[in-house]
Amino acid sequence: MEKIELNIPKEILFISKTLANEGFEAFLVGGSVRDIIIDQRPKDWDIATNARPEQITYLFPDSYYDNAYGTVEVINDTKKDTLKTVEITTYRTEDTYSDNRHPDDISFSDSIREDVKRRDFTINALALDLTKVSRDKVITVSQETLVDYHGGLADLQGKILRTVGNSQKRLKEDPLRILRGVRFVGELSLTIENDTKESMKALSNRLNDIPVERIRDEFEKMVMSSNPKLSLEVARDIGILSVFLPELKETVGIEQNQAHKFDLWGHLVGTLQAAADKGWPKHIRLAALFHDIAKVQTREWDENKDDWSFHNHEVVGSHVTEKIMKRLKFPNKIISQVTNLVRWHMFYSDTGEITHSAVRRLMRNVGKDNVWDLIKLRRADRLGMGRPKEEPYRLRKYQSMIEEVIRDPISTKNLVIDGDDVIRETDEEPGPRVGYILHGLLEEVLDDPESNNTTYLIKKAKELAELPNAKLKKIGKRGKKKKQSKEEAAREEIRSKYWVE
Repeated sequence: MEKIELNIPKEILFISKTLANEGFEAFLVGGSVRDIIIDQRPKDWDIATNARPEQITYLFPDSYYDNAYGTVEVINDTKKDTLKTVEITTYRTEDTYSDNRHPDDISFSDSIREDVKRRDFTINALALDLTKVSRDKVITVSQETLVDYHGGLADLQGKILRTVGNSQKRLKEDPLRILRGVRFVGELSLTIENDTKESMKALSNRLNDIPVERIRDEFEKMVMSSNPKLSLEVARDIGILSVFLPELKETVGIEQNQAHKFDLWGHLVGTLQAAADKGWPKHIRLAALFHDIAKVQTREWDENKDDWSFHNHEVVGSHVTEKIMKRLKFPNKIISQVTNLVRWHMFYSDTGEITHSAVRRLMRNVGKDNVWDLIKLRRADRLGMGRPKEEPYRLRKYQSMIEEVIRDPISTKNLVIDGDDVIRETDEEPGPRVGYILHGLLEEVLDDPESNNTTYLIKKAKELAELPNAKLKKIGKRGKKKKQSKEEAAREEIRSKYWVE
């Protein structure tokens, strides 16, 4: 194998050295080793050892042990989230899993070989000997330091997902491993080995016995992977989609109207993938996946158009989405975010016809804080349709109109004093002269923002109040013209940003 060098964090180095100094083994195990081999920084650092839990807690006073699985959590004084808590687990062997999650009987072992036997997939059954770190805190991943009893390295390099040992037995122990494996397919662009795939198909109904929260967690990770489209396609092919997302399975083969290149299924997973390719957050990705989910229920043939129509699918879709997310026990906040985007994703964007008032109405409906997420959903929607332009002129123009509406207009309200202050300090009567004075002050502030302070503006207001009507009116009009000029310049800057007129 090609050698890989890795700098070991000081917190991990301290743990491994402490164990080694007492004559114990220390292996980095699981996903952390897998991540290192594919040149990714580990998301967590899990260590396996032949030390018993009571020996680990003795060596590490800042630790926590309250479980039956031999796992001690060592607490580190660090700002790095992945290292604040490091799990150290005693080697163990396991028996049957009556509850589809936890082994009925656990026995501690003295062998790393026995410990890795219990892992789910070969790519997660790799271990790295931490006692062989060099003096400069670097470990070289090589045949001398890597423990690989199940061909995990070859499978990782060949991009193959394979269970450790008998696939039926391994997946029966915890059926969630089926969904977990499908998630790995998307995260790592893997192909499922045939026996493993057939066992996944045969045991797919076992997912019905899994708590919905665990299924939701894996689904979320799937959605947030780099290739969720692939994961969902595999989930469809092995028959597990009907277990946790039957509404999505129903979209397979649903023909759309002539504006679409793909069937409904292809469009939804393609839209999700487009959002994932952009690195957009979870709520936008979920909205991308569910935005047209109700086209199944609302699909009708339009004789006049000689095409399919999906009237009101965005409204029905928001309710279907809410039902799905509540069933999967998502938090209320993200349910609200996603259903809101689904509800308003069909906003009319023909900028040749709509006005700034229409844009304001949309912003009131979807919420000012959510309007840019809605734009992102529209962009993903277009990409999911196979459209060549992600942001055509009309959508760019619409975005410029949003910025123009959101932007605070230049007005005398920007001044730190108002008409009441002018009247009180200058003895002016309410009337046009007060407006002229304010616009005269605004002209100065636009030229010199530092002048927008109470002391200076009151002094200047008193000076302007001494002027005759004609001269003051001229200054006021000049201030208004300056304001309009600045406003126009600001609009031009926004439009040039989006390459629109």
